[in-house]
Amino acid sequence: MDQVSQIIAYESGELTDQEIVYLFADLVKSGMAWSLQGHYGRTAHLLIREGYIDFEGNVSLAALEL
Repeated sequence: MDQVSQIIAYESGELTDQEIVYLFADLVKSGMAWSLQGHYGRTAHLLIREGYIDFEGNVSLAALEL
């Protein structure tokens, strides 16, 4: 699934928690998390702060337990 399809699925509430983490990891890697509407940057920062992803967009082991 491409990023646009993933974003649509996310906004429609169709993604699992783990899929959301991977979506935001991809958005951080591509830099899109910081250029989309504010919600995406805030959510990316929250996932980074909680340790699910890092600032490079790598997914942590904690995310695999979701």
